[in-house]
Amino acid sequence: MKNYIKKYRKVLKMTQQDLAAHIGVSRQTIISIESGARMPSLSLAMKVAGTFNLPIEEVFFQ
Repeated sequence: MKNYIKKYRKVLKMTQQDLAAHIGVSRQTIISIESGARMPSLSLAMKVAGTFNLPIEEVFFQ
């Protein structure tokens, strides 16, 4: 699944570690999702989108 996580992380000046700590996952999980190697669960996708205060559709797409 494609996403704009890196783009929105950079806007907020967050590192992968910052985002991971904020939503309660490992940095490796963020790396895997950003690269498209792993598809997040719905709850994880909601946490990521919520961090950026955006709807899921603006962060993740097919």
